[in-house]
Amino acid sequence: MDSKKGPEESPDTTSAGADSTTTAVPMEETKPSGSTESSQTSSTEPGLLPGETVVREGKAAILFPSANEVFYNPVQEFNRDLTCAVITEFAREQLAQRGVRILIPGEKDRVVVRLSKEKNGNVDQETSEQPENEQQMEEEGDKKEFITASVGERCEQGLRVLEGLAASGLRSVRFALELPGLKSITANDYSAKAAALIARNAQHNNVSHILQASQRDASMVMYEARGRKERYDVIDLDPYGSPSPFLDAAVQAVSEGGLLCITCTDMAVMAGNSGETCYSKYGSVSIKSKYCHEMALRIILHSLDQRAAVYQRYIEPLLSVSVDFYIRVFVRVKTGQAVVKNSASKQALLYNCVGCGAFHLQRMGKKMSQGKHMKYSAATGPPVGPSCEHCGQRHQLGGPIWAEPIHDITFVQKVLGAVSGNPTRFRTSKRIEGVLSMVTEELQDIPLYYVLDHLSSTVHCNTPSMLQFRSALLHAGYRVSLSHACKNAVKSDAPAEVLWDIIRCWEKSNPVKRERLSETSPAHRILSKEPTLQACFEIREDANPQSRKRHLTRFQENPQANWGPKARAKAGGRISSELEDKRKQFQGKRKKQITDSSQLKSFPCKKFRKGTCTYGDKCCYSHELKEGTEEKMD
Repeated sequence: MDSKKGPEESPDTTSAGADSTTTAVPMEETKPSGSTESSQTSSTEPGLLPGETVVREGKAAILFPSANEVFYNPVQEFNRDLTCAVITEFAREQLAQRGVRILIPGEKDRVVVRLSKEKNGNVDQETSEQPENEQQMEEEGDKKEFITASVGERCEQGLRVLEGLAASGLRSVRFALELPGLKSITANDYSAKAAALIARNAQHNNVSHILQASQRDASMVMYEARGRKERYDVIDLDPYGSPSPFLDAAVQAVSEGGLLCITCTDMAVMAGNSGETCYSKYGSVSIKSKYCHEMALRIILHSLDQRAAVYQRYIEPLLSVSVDFYIRVFVRVKTGQAVVKNSASKQALLYNCVGCGAFHLQRMGKKMSQGKHMKYSAATGPPVGPSCEHCGQRHQLGGPIWAEPIHDITFVQKVLGAVSGNPTRFRTSKRIEGVLSMVTEELQDIPLYYVLDHLSSTVHCNTPSMLQFRSALLHAGYRVSLSHACKNAVKSDAPAEVLWDIIRCWEKSNPVKRERLSETSPAHRILSKEPTLQACFEIREDANPQSRKRHLTRFQENPQANWGPKARAKAGGRISSELEDKRKQFQGKRKKQITDSSQLKSFPCKKFRKGTCTYGDKCCYSHELKEGTEEKMD
């Protein structure tokens, strides 16, 4: 993964084409802590210990050790910016009910952005709208006085926030400096060095009156806060790897209607590489598929809902995004025994064809309305036969997954309106606007998606343009949208048979060599059927979504080298040289094609490791084994 700069990026501090970039500059030339620019400074500033640097992100200036003793990944600035934006709108809604109005620096008249609505052919992109709770406050203003909460001030009627795995405390310090209406922030970490660093950073940023450092097990902190008066309004969990050990405590420790912010970085497990491990952690079997990133979002939502239901609680997803190498979900947690009964009907098993990729969902439960009451029963199934009706291949069984909408569009539009109306608040504002715009355009009632490249490659034909394929679906009377989780995604209410009919029609004008196709291949079986639908590929105006027309930053290129998950923090603070060498060796291996066969000698021979290589000295790969490899073979 080479470090590149996308075409929509710019070095300006308000650009969001890339996440945080780290630059070394003299201390005198750095901007004050209120700057939105991210930088890393090494100097003899008072309060710095030997080897420490100052990392600036948002309004925070964080003391950070140069060694890998405390975890920090600058690429996740987008994650932290988005969290600040979401909590701001959540606080606006919650505190309005308590008679508190929050003030955001730089915020003017609020707008709610709706990209998906069209009136007389014209898109209503921005509509000035005052939130209902604020209108209600103004109407009652003569009867009841309200409190104004500003950034950096402690609000007695404000929100209580817990960051369970705080590391350096950067996220919590940013909360204290950038979010109004907070009563307290507890930044917890099990590491003694991390807890000490959090306390120093709170003092360094003058937020000790709001932020308290804690050195305890995150689960125990949350288990001890299960009482109604001790619960937190917002709980943020951003662990190294899987959050599964903390979910049970989190759904109990969050207040009624409170906000859970969860990050998962174990995408190899959730995307299908290890389905059995995914089941042990989340209670769901992941499968390898083109829609794996949205499936990962639905797996974590299923796990949260399942654990909350044990305590007669349920979740309401506000925003769920798949970004870079991780997923992030924001859910509201409520209590209600009657609503919890709907949980089974919100989950679904997944049947995925290994040949053509067609998928079908099977709800776990069924509910029917009988007057004022609901009747619950077991679902009937399966929805598929022994083999795929399109290509004749077998099915894989995955799930269960969350089958309901994964976003609250009304809430997302409020966040989008606030970010687009105050673009200088976050460095990644442009990217936030692009991602949230795509979220508002998604079909909320359609789980998962197909990938256009995969559909065409299955039958070995040329790929139609996205506009042509979307237009064909619209001409056929179906709905269609993109997905923020995949660039070439096709999310539609059209059944798989219609999608293959469109591909068959496209193949007739772009024929493949049928004689080269095996009779048992999915391509041969799909193309051997005549289409029952005559597709029209004439491009329609509404086939091009507004986020694409406006050239928003939707899928950025890699922001920097080695931008993925960082190494776990260690007591000694060093990253093994073997890991660093491996990263350098395989960096950009798909883009740097080997043209000289002699270069292959730098790569080990896999067959020689297993003892099955028959080429001997003539093998183009290396037969030299390292010490660690020899030990494994022994």
